[in-house]
Amino acid sequence: MINVPLLKKICETPGAPGFEQPIRSLIVQEVQSLVDEWSVDAMGNVIAVKKGAADKRVMVAAHMDEISFIVTHIDEDGFVRFHTLGGFDPKTLTSQRVIIHGKRDLVGVMGCKPIHLMKPDERNKAPQIQDFYIDLGLDKQTVEEVVSIGNPITRERELIEMGDCVNSKSLDNRVSVFILLEALRELKDQPVPYDVYAVFTVQEEVGLRGAMKSAHLIDPDFGIALDVTIAFDVPGAQQHEMVTRLGRGAAIKIMDGTSICDFRMVEFLKKIADDEQIKWQPEVLPAGGTDTAGIQRSGKKGAIAGAISIPLRHMHQVIEMAHKEDVRHCIDLLKAGLTRLDQHKWDLF
Repeated sequence: MINVPLLKKICETPGAPGFEQPIRSLIVQEVQSLVDEWSVDAMGNVIAVKKGAADKRVMVAAHMDEISFIVTHIDEDGFVRFHTLGGFDPKTLTSQRVIIHGKRDLVGVMGCKPIHLMKPDERNKAPQIQDFYIDLGLDKQTVEEVVSIGNPITRERELIEMGDCVNSKSLDNRVSVFILLEALRELKDQPVPYDVYAVFTVQEEVGLRGAMKSAHLIDPDFGIALDVTIAFDVPGAQQHEMVTRLGRGAAIKIMDGTSICDFRMVEFLKKIADDEQIKWQPEVLPAGGTDTAGIQRSGKKGAIAGAISIPLRHMHQVIEMAHKEDVRHCIDLLKAGLTRLDQHKWDLF
């Protein structure tokens, strides 16, 4: 159904916002034979181009960075303090392993005050980021030989298959990197009507920075962002809170906290999904944002922009979970959309 070994490799390769070098190298290795040309801009976005028949441009964005941390302090006993790069749910960090990428990689564990020593009022409070430290099991001198202020930190987790799903760190947004690569692979020998700019963006988790820069450079006519969305289809959730559900297909974004998708792109993606019998579900996300906003706003003329979203449980936690069939449906929807962009009426009236 999907190439799980490749997805595993993509998810497990580190790439903190602003420190995307390892994952960028892997993406270049995978994409260069699938497109007509590729480049890396000054900010670090990978821009891969598949030439089309007509002089229009569609930008497809999948951000390569993952929520991470950065070293801010090493104390007298060798414990490391840090700041977040992207949003975390602090309660999920207790006793989790991380990797500090210094002169060499060091595995550490997130620690905080043991429950046995907490006062009664402390036990009822959720831990905050500042309550945590990283224990490397080393003294200060040894730590400082390897670790410096400003080193990135990523989570230490492998991808596994679990039932019909995959379970891993950084499915946000490495699953979209995978989807974009696989769509390009399956389209390699197929014509597309317009030039496809497949952009693997940087620094999305800290403000859509790579997408804004690359969209300004490309100035696309159309834009499709690939990113995950919340699947809150779990015990205790009310129907209206679920946003999406695992196994119900690709999610077609209608809006999120930073963008209202162009109604023409929404209708186009719905029609394509129905025509091709691709399972899909609508997505209205009350908060949060994706590269959709960067594409929509940053070109000189503005883009007809929307998004294909991958339902994800446990988002922005230590591990995340996606359904393999949903991933396959997203690949199929992206492929069908890119080959039929010229067959839709894009008028505003």
